[in-house]
Amino acid sequence: MTHQQDTLSVGMVGYAFMGAAHSQAWRNAPRFFDLPLRPRMAAVAGRDEAKVAEAAARLGWESTETSWQALVDRDDIDLIDVCTPGDTHAEIAIAALEAGKHVLCEKPLANTVEEAEAMVAAAEKARAAGVRSMVGFTYRRVPAIGLARRLVAEGRLGEIHHVRAQYLQDWIVDPQAPMSWRLDKTKAGSGALGDIGAHIVDLTQFITGDSIATVSGRLETFVKERPLPAEAHTGLSGTASTGSEERGLVTVDDAAAFLAHFRGGALGVFEATRFANGRKNAIRIEINGSRGSLAFDFEDMNVLHFFDGDDDSATAGFRRILATEADHPYVAAWWPPGHLLGYEHGFTHQVVDLVNDIAAGSDPAPSFADGLQVQRVLGAVEASSRSNAWQDVPA
Repeated sequence: MTHQQDTLSVGMVGYAFMGAAHSQAWRNAPRFFDLPLRPRMAAVAGRDEAKVAEAAARLGWESTETSWQALVDRDDIDLIDVCTPGDTHAEIAIAALEAGKHVLCEKPLANTVEEAEAMVAAAEKARAAGVRSMVGFTYRRVPAIGLARRLVAEGRLGEIHHVRAQYLQDWIVDPQAPMSWRLDKTKAGSGALGDIGAHIVDLTQFITGDSIATVSGRLETFVKERPLPAEAHTGLSGTASTGSEERGLVTVDDAAAFLAHFRGGALGVFEATRFANGRKNAIRIEINGSRGSLAFDFEDMNVLHFFDGDDDSATAGFRRILATEADHPYVAAWWPPGHLLGYEHGFTHQVVDLVNDIAAGSDPAPSFADGLQVQRVLGAVEASSRSNAWQDVPA
């Protein structure tokens, strides 16, 4: 390596929605947190030379590459940040790990269980040489979610009985919304199930400290054809082409619903949809235990609702906790109490945890193995929808 020892040189693949979110995190993390290694935004890679150059200038990257292979081959890169569609995750991450680069890979880890298993095998082999890897389930880094996990770990909810989780969006409810890669199974792997359902699977397992053992689910595609876009788009919006009647076939699910049984005995109800008209990014989680309950909604992301069953019945009720105190996870580095955090802060916290773990020689979480476990849940839900039967999730 040609760079200074106290620097972590980062190369990012992809520069659209997730690339922009990751970029601000790499920029902001060392400015608000005392990190043992200083991230260097060395290079960003994309196929279009002009567009990647514009993105590098806008997002703060030092240089560009027009292939991810060239990025992986660079001697001055320590870590590869994968912000591409799911069909490329396995190839890029495995190549980077084999080249001795740390890897941060966006969720879901892969498009199939088999790809995820290959990624875990590569991660375990690289781990023996001190190379670290993490999957980007960023909502774990919301302070209110961290507080929820702490309350469960402390036994404040007692034995967990019920887990309810929804991820509700509406960005494709209009049947004239154009095609994008997220609606193509060959690129995305699945639709609402993998894109947003993966988050609530991970979050509920993270908060409870338990894993899903069996599932019974149903997938549905409401709009099976869509107009082609006027130009390629990668975010959650776009304009349909008006010059052609050609349409694209939607090959992923628009909505997913499934029941789950956790290994510890809790029952779970999950729903993920991009057809919940009026809901923009509602991640709703409620957990009921023998001693108490908690509830969270990302559209009010700084708040956690907590019911303590040990309270006097005359005054007992859900309390609204504003998770902006210095002793709440991550908050001390930011603003005074009551000054709210936003969507982008989770990505910064992700960088902080990853950099600290790399410097300490520790295994980051969520690991690729954690990502594989989520992938197995998603695969079991798909299998259940096809077979109309309960499906086991391998431990």
